[in-house]
Amino acid sequence: MLDPPLGLYDHVQGPADAPLTLLKYGDFECPYCREAAPVIDKAIEELGPRLRFAFRHFPLYELHPHSLAAATAAEMAALDGRFWPMHASLYAPGPPRLTQDDLREHAVNAGVNPDHVVWPKTRIVEDRVEADFNSGVRSGVRGTPTLFVNGEAYQGPVTVDRLVDALLSL
Repeated sequence: MLDPPLGLYDHVQGPADAPLTLLKYGDFECPYCREAAPVIDKAIEELGPRLRFAFRHFPLYELHPHSLAAATAAEMAALDGRFWPMHASLYAPGPPRLTQDDLREHAVNAGVNPDHVVWPKTRIVEDRVEADFNSGVRSGVRGTPTLFVNGEAYQGPVTVDRLVDALLSL
């Protein structure tokens, strides 16, 4: 069960009153999260305004050494109202590019001041990333990506058809 439920603090795309919800706990450096990103984009496209999609950070920094920096960079972009463009840039096709210089480039792509998305500026959003991570732990997240379909943990394969079926069946 998702703990806490979606709220005003979450990064959400789609109508607030959408009847279907998909939430992803993700890590910008995780290869499986990167593979899931275009699948989720297609599910969002297919379901349109019936779906709201939310993202919470779950950086597995012991496995992915750049994941925490990428998460805080995305949060800094969020302060400028540019979380989703930064999210899209960070998950762009190809291998992850997450060095400090890369994060500056992603910021430019997202329309954010590149000096605001790198340490030490990002210290002010570390608590926000930690709160997402802790909510994942409380929700039973053990790895990434972990998806929640309409508030319940999703266990199936991450394909467009299976996600859409799961969303429509609950």
